[in-house]
Amino acid sequence: MGRSQDTVVIGAGQAGLATSYWLTQLGVEHQILERRDTLGGAFQDRWDSFYMNTPNLSLDLPGMPFDGGDRDAFISRDAAVNLFRRYAELIAAPIHTGVDVTRLSAAPQGGFLVETSLGSLQARKVVLATGAYQVPKIPAVAANLAADVMQLHTHDYRNPEQLPDGAVLIVGTGQSGGQIAEELHDAGRDVHLAISVVPEAPRRYRGQDLIYWMLETGKHGPEFGVNALTREALPSPIARFAPNPLLSGTDGGHSIHLRELGRRGMHLHGHLESVDDGDITFSDDLPERLAAVESAFGQRSRKAIDAYIAAAGLDAPEQSPVPEDDWLPVEPVQVNLADAGITAVLWASGYKLDFAFADLPLVDEWGYPKHARGVAEIPGLFVVGLPWLTRHYSSIVGGVGLDAEYVAGRVAGD
Repeated sequence: MGRSQDTVVIGAGQAGLATSYWLTQLGVEHQILERRDTLGGAFQDRWDSFYMNTPNLSLDLPGMPFDGGDRDAFISRDAAVNLFRRYAELIAAPIHTGVDVTRLSAAPQGGFLVETSLGSLQARKVVLATGAYQVPKIPAVAANLAADVMQLHTHDYRNPEQLPDGAVLIVGTGQSGGQIAEELHDAGRDVHLAISVVPEAPRRYRGQDLIYWMLETGKHGPEFGVNALTREALPSPIARFAPNPLLSGTDGGHSIHLRELGRRGMHLHGHLESVDDGDITFSDDLPERLAAVESAFGQRSRKAIDAYIAAAGLDAPEQSPVPEDDWLPVEPVQVNLADAGITAVLWASGYKLDFAFADLPLVDEWGYPKHARGVAEIPGLFVVGLPWLTRHYSSIVGGVGLDAEYVAGRVAGD
C-alpha cells in the first residue's frame, strides 16, 4: 500500500468491488482498503443458515453477469461469500485487507488524508463504499434487562445452539427477525415476537420473483414515466432508511406472514415499549400493526410495479388477490420474562450508518451523506452502495453496478 494514491475506495463489499471494476475499465489507478481480514463483505456477519433474500437472477455484477443455473433459486451465506471472492479475483481488484480506516480528513495540500490501522496515506479522491450494514442498532431499553438474560443482536447470532435453553424474545420483524424466528421455532424453541412495521410482500408477483420487478421497475420505470422507486419520489429524507420487505430466501424462497407465524405457535406482541427488570411491556396496538404490515406493499410498491408493467406493455399474469386474514393472537401487553421462560433476547433491530471516521462535513441531519447521484458535496469525495442512493435497489447486488458506473465515471472525469 503506497503512501500516495490517485483514488482510494474504502470497503471491498459489492459496492467497492463494482466501483473497482469500472475504475479499472476507465484506467483510474486506485486501491481498495477493507477492514476485514477476508473478503466477502457483510455476508460474513450472517448466521449459519442464512440465505440471500434476492434470487440468483439479481446476482448481476459488472463484468460478471448471472451465468445460468436456476435464476429463481437463492444461495447460502457461504456461497455468497465465495461469489464475491471469485468476483474480486476475476476483476483483479487491488485490495488490501485488514486495513481499518480510522480517520478521513482534508489534506493541507489538497485531496484527502486517509489514516488507517497500518499508517497514513494521501489520495486525490476517495470513494466511500462502506455499505448499509455498518453498526448494529440496539435500543436503549436493552440496558434495563436483567443480567441473567442473554442479549444478542442478529449481527452476532449464528445458530440456536448459541442460545441458552428456554424461550426467546425477538425484537423486530424485518428479514433477519422473521427468518431467525422460523429457524428457532423449527428447532423447538418457544418464540416471542415484538412486531415492527416492516411490510409483508409476496415472494412472487405476477409471474416473477418480487425482486425482479423491483429491479426492472427501478431501472426502466423512468423510461415510461414510472418514478415511484427512485430517490426523488421518496416522501421524506427519512424514508431512505425504510426497511426491505419481509421475505426469505430459505427453503427455496418464500413470503413470511406474521399471522401465520402466530398460528404456528409463536407469540405475537406489539412494539417493545419498556423494560423493568423482569417485566416487558408492549404496545397495545397489535391489530393495527398487523394491518399496516399487510397493507404497505399494496400502497406503494405494487402500484409502481403494476404501473410499469402496464406502461411497458409487458405480458405478466394478474396476481390472485390475497384472502383476507383477520386472525388475531391473544397475548398480554405485559410479559414477565421468568414466568414466560424467556432466557434470551435477540435484537433484530437493524443497523445504522456510521461515518464518524470522516472528519468532514459529510452527512446531513439523519447521518446520511449529502450527495447528488453519489457525488458528495465535498470535491473529490464520492459514495456508493447505500439504500436509496438513486433508487430503491441501490444497495443490492443487482442494482449497485449502475451507481458504481456513474460514480466511477465522475471519478475519472473530475
